[in-house]
Amino acid sequence: MDTENTLHLTEGHPVQTYLKESSVLHKLLQELQETKAHADFQKFYNLFNQLQTIENRFVRKENQLFPFLEKRGWHGPSQGMWSFHDTLREEMRIIRKAFDAKQYQQVDKDIAHLINGILNLMKIEETILFPKALSILQEEDWIAISKGEKETGWMLASPPPVYLGEKNEKEIKSSLEAEPVFEKNTHYDEGYLSIEQVNLLFKTLPIDLTFVDENDRVIFYNRGQERVFPRSAGIIGREVKFCHPPKSVGTVLEILEKFRTGQQNEASFWINYKGRLIYIRYFAVRDAEKKYRGVIEMSQDISDLKNIEGERRLLHWQGM
Repeated sequence: MDTENTLHLTEGHPVQTYLKESSVLHKLLQELQETKAHADFQKFYNLFNQLQTIENRFVRKENQLFPFLEKRGWHGPSQGMWSFHDTLREEMRIIRKAFDAKQYQQVDKDIAHLINGILNLMKIEETILFPKALSILQEEDWIAISKGEKETGWMLASPPPVYLGEKNEKEIKSSLEAEPVFEKNTHYDEGYLSIEQVNLLFKTLPIDLTFVDENDRVIFYNRGQERVFPRSAGIIGREVKFCHPPKSVGTVLEILEKFRTGQQNEASFWINYKGRLIYIRYFAVRDAEKKYRGVIEMSQDISDLKNIEGERRLLHWQGM
């Protein structure tokens, strides 16, 4: 990417942040190229752990940058580049597995391919993705993108400042506070809850919830203390097919179709993710007239639940 064309970017601008990360990545990849796992496994191990924080960069692009590109009519990155991310993720998983098995010669062989893939990705970002993003996204888009990035994280040692654009204070406040207006009902089927109580309830639930409406757009997710899968504000209003890796989109669309036509009401999966057993369930949402109104996706870490046996009838505080 032409440095002269990015000099105007204010500190905290999402693209400026990506470019800072690119600089970090280039230095990190150079060190990895010069370090052999079989010769200095501890140094290599530390460097590889640092490299795996690239996941923050991938997630940030997938959940913040890509949704806004879609809103401006560019869907390519959500499909092609996300697949590229998944390929690199799989390569890192294979290297990690080989390293844990002390297959250092294999690690040295595989890391060269991974490094080349990341370098190619950054080249595409800097020559195609970022320049086009800067040309089609508006100032309010970048402000909103920056606002939601804290939920996904960065590769940088310290968080960048929130990007507020080049607007005056009044315009900035208007942009940041431009949220959808929802009817503030407090009377539910059973009992009453304030808006604050509803938010607290969803934040406290030990499960991830995402609600997709009848138009296949994400309209809600809860912000639990420990999320299973990353989410950020950029997915609100996004077509759900763009919120999943390309390799799983076919399954998601099949679920939506079966639910919409009334052929099915529930779909369940369980996967091993980061050493934990994750239970994923989809439920069709229908109103009193059985009309399809959307889908709830629920994800829960059931690793500890799976090991429960017998009974516990006495109070026992965890950590005591």
